[in-house]
Parts: sequence; structure tokens; C-alpha cells
Amino acid sequence: MGMKYVRVGGLELSAISYGTWHLPISPETYPDGVHKVDEARSKQIIKRAYDLGINFFDTANVYVGSVSAAHAHYEHAGTSERILGAALAGYERESFVLATKVRAKMAAFRNGEGLSRKHIMWQLGQSLERLGLTYVDLYYIHWSDPSTPHEETMSVLNDLVHEGRVHYIGVSNHSPEDMVDLQEIAERKGWEKFRFMQDRYNLLQRDAELSKLPVARRYRMGFVAYSPLAQGVLAGRYLAGISDGSRASLEPGLVDFIGNASAAVSTLNELATSKGLKLSQMALAWLMNVDVGVPVIPIVGATTVEELEEDVAATEVKLTEDDMKAVDQALRRRT
Repeated sequence: MGMKYVRVGGLELSAISYGTWHLPISPETYPDGVHKVDEARSKQIIKRAYDLGINFFDTANVYVGSVSAAHAHYEHAGTSERILGAALAGYERESFVLATKVRAKMAAFRNGEGLSRKHIMWQLGQSLERLGLTYVDLYYIHWSDPSTPHEETMSVLNDLVHEGRVHYIGVSNHSPEDMVDLQEIAERKGWEKFRFMQDRYNLLQRDAELSKLPVARRYRMGFVAYSPLAQGVLAGRYLAGISDGSRASLEPGLVDFIGNASAAVSTLNELATSKGLKLSQMALAWLMNVDVGVPVIPIVGATTVEELEEDVAATEVKLTEDDMKAVDQALRRRT
């Protein structure tokens, strides 16, 4: 299979990104019950992603690599960065693009979280140490920090770019109003502006089309879609129920969503099957083909090599205009 690439500004990126929010988990747990990560399997998948042509990798300082740690103690944070850095250590540094994030609580003391100059400077250093790198290609502010002035955040991000420790900056999980304000501050000051936006976007959750994507178009930002398969729902993973070890078994909030989406997922699965595709492949292909005025790059989080290879095969799927209409019609028929 041949990877396809897209351009965001002058940067050439694989049409899909590999993300490390949820890595293969180990049966072992920390004393507080949070699952540990199977590091050997994780590195195998990351290396296979690189070998398949993925050159865009996503992580965050707070990621533990286990969904069960979504609201866990910050002491487990940083695992995903460390594993990703170790897996990519044997490859030419300039051959991949690596994104990480800042904002989350990383320590109990004051200034242990947020988007202040102090916290960002500290956490970039910590991320680089865990990753084993001297710079990151893309640095996102992970979500908003109402206690820090926007000008302070944009000022330090601009400094990091001009110091060479960050190449591009991005914004994630912010309101449209905040994103516009941050960009306008940078414009007035002559500072670096956000080149990327990362937010949730998939066939079942399309709020971004009305709220976030208009901002991305206005500022010509690449849009990186997290949860492109709705945490496995659009992979058809729960059509036969919820199994132990699945994301839904670890995230109780997913259960209601699965129930509400079941009719739509069944219809979409039938449509994908009629085209000789996996549901996950059709859902990813839809994101890569949807016309929203900016490039959309889905972040996949496959936890087996087989899942990863199926996801990468979606880059070769070309959905026609009639196919895209059929998908929308299937969604309208859901109950």
C-alpha cells in the first residue's frame, strides 16, 4: 500500500497521523488501578506506522497511553511521550513530524498546570527530555486556561519558535472566540500564528463543521481530527456488544453514546460492506475526502498492527460524490 501525503503550508504530512492517547495496554496495573502500557507492542506498532509511510505522530505531555488513565493522577503522565520517543529514536529525525501538547496538570504545586509562560517553558523542557529530542515540530495548547492572559501565552509560544525549540504552533479544544482572539493578538504583534487546529471530528460528531472549521478556513490552518472513529464506535467494534479491555469497558461515558449511535453505525456498516470496505476505512476515507476548505488529517490510534494496516489502507480509498451523499443519507436515516 502507498501512503498519500497532504500539505499544510510548506509542510508535507502523511494523510493520516498516528496518535498515542490509547496504546496497547498491559494486564498489569499501577496501585491505583490504572492500566500500564504494553511498551513492546506499542513500539512495534509505532515502527510499523513509520514503515507504512506515516510521518506525522501525535502525543501529549499528559498522555499515559491507557484510556483508564483519562482522569488519573498526573504521576502516570508522560508515558506516551517516552514510548513514542524511544520507538522513533532509530529513525532520521528530519524524516518525521512530531506533535505534543501542553496545559494539563503535571504537578501538585502552584503553576503545575496552565498556559502561563512559566508552565509552558517548564513543560516543553520536560517533553523534550521524555521524547529524547531537541525540538518538537508542532506544539499545541491542549485546552483553554482562563486564568492566563492570551497575550502571555502567545508571547511565549512565539519565543519558542524563534528559539528553534518548536517549529509550528497549534491550538486544540478552544472555543472559536478564543481561537480568533489568540490569532488576532499574534497578527497585531507580528508573532507566530497557529498553523494547526486539533479537535474532535468524525461522521457521528460533526459539531466542528459549524464552530471550529470556519476558524480553520479563516486562518488557513490544517485541521487534525482526533477521535476519527469515535473511540472505536465507527470501527464497528461494539456492534456485537462491549468486550473486556475495550475503550468502552474503560470509559463508562461511552456506553450511552454507543447505544444512541447503534442504528446509524449499523446502517453505515452495511454501506461500507456493500463497497467492499471496513466501516473504519469508510469513516477515515470520508474525513480525508470531505470538502471543508482545509486539509483534514485524522489521527488513528490502532492498538494492533492489523488495525493499523487497515487504517492505512483507507488512504487509498477514493469516495465519489455519490458515495459521500450516500453516507449523509445513511446518517439522516438513523433513529
